[in-house]
Amino acid sequence: MAKTRDFSGVGYDEALDRARALIPLLRKHGPDNDRATKLVPEVVNALHETGLWRYIQPKAWGGMELDFVAYFDIPEMLGRGDASTGWVVANLASHHRGLALWPRQAQEEIWGADPDTLIASGIAFVQGNARKVDGGIELTGKWGFSSGVDHSEWEQLACIVKDTEGKPIDWAMCQVRRPDFKIIDDWQTLGMRGTGSRTVTCDKVFVPSHRVASMHVANPAHEFPGLREHTNSMYKVPTPALGGHCIAGVMTGNAQAALDIATETVKQRSTNYTGAKMRDFQNVQLRIGTAGAKIDAVRAWMRNDCIEAHNVYRNGGKLNLEAKLRYKRNCAMAMRLLTEAVDTLYEMMGAGGIYDHNAMQRIYRDQHAALGHFSFSCDAQLAPWAQVSLGGEYKSPTL
Repeated sequence: MAKTRDFSGVGYDEALDRARALIPLLRKHGPDNDRATKLVPEVVNALHETGLWRYIQPKAWGGMELDFVAYFDIPEMLGRGDASTGWVVANLASHHRGLALWPRQAQEEIWGADPDTLIASGIAFVQGNARKVDGGIELTGKWGFSSGVDHSEWEQLACIVKDTEGKPIDWAMCQVRRPDFKIIDDWQTLGMRGTGSRTVTCDKVFVPSHRVASMHVANPAHEFPGLREHTNSMYKVPTPALGGHCIAGVMTGNAQAALDIATETVKQRSTNYTGAKMRDFQNVQLRIGTAGAKIDAVRAWMRNDCIEAHNVYRNGGKLNLEAKLRYKRNCAMAMRLLTEAVDTLYEMMGAGGIYDHNAMQRIYRDQHAALGHFSFSCDAQLAPWAQVSLGGEYKSPTL
């Protein structure tokens, strides 16, 4: 491994303290990220210096390799400063965790010269098409919502591998380096502007076999070669089941920021017309109390899911289909509760909340922009668990 920053000695408490210490910086540069439609250099560099990009990267590569609960906790703390920053870290750090599943050759190719190297992604399998060729696959596709791509030298791109007749034979993730992918500057959005979640494309790009990992976990013979080396049970927790929990952490932090701002505002503010103290209005008390309860409930719920799932693999077990779908259900419903909390707090802010200089406006926009993520869709995530719990069948090649 090249001589570079080593964070393998940083534990959970220290990592969380580092994330907490960045909140003022992230709040300061949140508007800058919005305007730039990507994280500004001051933020990117601070994340590198603190090692927070690498909080679940293997220790063998100088990462922190924290327990799986940190998958939620670190993005949650960063989200209190700026949702876009937390979102990009959650995604790119998750790809550090994911690369541990690849063969050693792929890890050396990406991290060998610099373990700080970042990896963005396009995760929708149907957006990528591939065919087998000698030594690997040929990849073509167009993937949306590649968060943090401006800061990344690699892309982790999903695809369906098909035979000569167009029949799917595998569902795979591919590691693709610049300049083999192109970036389309199409990130002009309601919220989450600083994530820079642009579209990326590939056209008949050769990807060698060592940079292709099958995600067809429904195949009884499936295995991830990287797990032979990285034996920490944290790496066995299935991302398809709990992948939404890291970005749910971000939005929990976003909602907590809304509650903190609203609470301080109420403490200091009298209404403009009557001079009455806002804190004495019972409806204001109920809004603050209800929002706080929902945010605390989501935090406890999501953390419990992460701890519970990790414990299953720590004890040598494996999640069944019902549990996987339950975690996906929980994540979507949690987001609904967070959005309700943010909405009631934003409404309480009155006309002052509509100004660009008011941090609550960006928090509100970010909350509703994030709500569009597939992991947060109650329509998509609640019914499958109910179907299975009622005795029905649910099949997915990648879950």
